[in-house]
Amino acid sequence: MPATAASQAQHTFASMSDLLLRLYRLSQELPIDLFQDAVMELIKPVLPFDAAMWGTATTASEGIDVRTLHLHQKSPEMMIEYEQHKHLDSAAASFFGKGHGTRGFNSERWWSGAANAPFLDYVQRYDQNNIFITMDSDPRTNFMQWISLFRADPDAHCETEEERLLASLSPHLMQALAMNRVMHLDKLGTVGTGQRRGNAIADLHGAIYHCDVAFIALMQQEFSGWARQALPTKLLEHFLIERTPYLGAQLVMTPRLEQRLLFLSVRPRCRADNLTARERTIASLVCKGNTYKEIARTFDRSPATVRNQIQTLYAKLGVDNIAGLIEEMRLVE
Repeated sequence: MPATAASQAQHTFASMSDLLLRLYRLSQELPIDLFQDAVMELIKPVLPFDAAMWGTATTASEGIDVRTLHLHQKSPEMMIEYEQHKHLDSAAASFFGKGHGTRGFNSERWWSGAANAPFLDYVQRYDQNNIFITMDSDPRTNFMQWISLFRADPDAHCETEEERLLASLSPHLMQALAMNRVMHLDKLGTVGTGQRRGNAIADLHGAIYHCDVAFIALMQQEFSGWARQALPTKLLEHFLIERTPYLGAQLVMTPRLEQRLLFLSVRPRCRADNLTARERTIASLVCKGNTYKEIARTFDRSPATVRNQIQTLYAKLGVDNIAGLIEEMRLVE
């Protein structure tokens, strides 16, 4: 290899290594709501584009059914209108059932002809004149992760080398996103005893993107015959309608909604879960060192009444002193 070519190859390798190091560093350092935009800005210098989409979807007869979506330099109105035209999106459809792929499209050439005129008009109005798509899908479930990069300039065609670059970057981008979400999930906390909670990430259709061993074990205890790919319908409907923790026979699951994802924390159900709201408040005050008289003043009750309520608490929790009460209440923290 000539010296100049060798130097260029070494520079390219060093640049790619630096980009990947920065990518994975971002996945650990940035909050979930900032990460994807930061990644888009990171790769623009090596693969120029004007706007992007990054999401997950499943396939359907009328086109893709978007599950999660992050828009970079694009408005939500674009996706609202897309729903009217998605059956004509032959670029996306060209990836269906193929597992993995990366390709560039020139909109005017790809959607030529009268039958495609409505979709061509749509993409041109939203400055999607040249489009890169990279996709990773599971042909068994029709579930896919994809990134689309848009160029507004009709003459800024997608070159073969650029397709190769995006294809090499794509697995790292998907992995870094998964790592960022798991890092965010890890920040949801631990049980008061220091024992880890079970954790999972799911979308608003119930598809599970990540779950740990503790989550799987508790779900199998609670839901007989549970399939790991998705949340049970009963559980998903509870979160979408009630938006409160789910209190099951074997577990308690708490949802947190961010970026159109459910971050789920689950723990075994314990005796303290059977307390009423008033009983929990009293138990909390006792754990903090409040006396019978202080608690009585808080609720405008006599000390004798409060003493009886605390004895009832002890009986419900199967303890006989404050130390035991504190230990039981730590399980619901």
